[in-house]
Amino acid sequence: MDKLTLKQKRFVDAYIETGNATEAARMAGYSKKTANRIGTENLSKLVIRRAIQERLDAMEAAKTATPEEVMQHLTAAMRGEIREECIVSEGTGEGCSRARIMKKQISAHDRLKAAELLLKRYPTKPAREEQELRNEKLRAEVADLNTHTDEEAVVFEFSRKSETTEEN
Repeated sequence: MDKLTLKQKRFVDAYIETGNATEAARMAGYSKKTANRIGTENLSKLVIRRAIQERLDAMEAAKTATPEEVMQHLTAAMRGEIREECIVSEGTGEGCSRARIMKKQISAHDRLKAAELLLKRYPTKPAREEQELRNEKLRAEVADLNTHTDEEAVVFEFSRKSETTEEN
């Protein structure tokens, strides 16, 4: 793969920031007179288009949670380590009150939901054993079907009759 020059790297950065090839060329250090032509030319180069796409893909991937992050969040929620903000109203006397923001532990319902979601990802021993029994049963059925290949096959034929309408 070709290497990018320093100006091309700056062009990639500026293009991602602005989305405008001419402006990106100016920001990268190309002359104002040739910025339009150079910007278009740079976007036609495969190595520069790949660099732009790789950077955009990396930016998108950074926004997406990994499975490990999801598991860590669910575990923290289940353990009650996550706090959420809520607004509480406090009386100040003489019929007046004021609101303030307070942090509290997430609800028991939310903690149970997190535990439930974690268990779906980590099946219990009985669930694993049940799945293995299903798999063994299916293997036995397949083996049974394979041993009876000399038997007469049953063929089902379906046909669709056209409907006729009666006029009154």
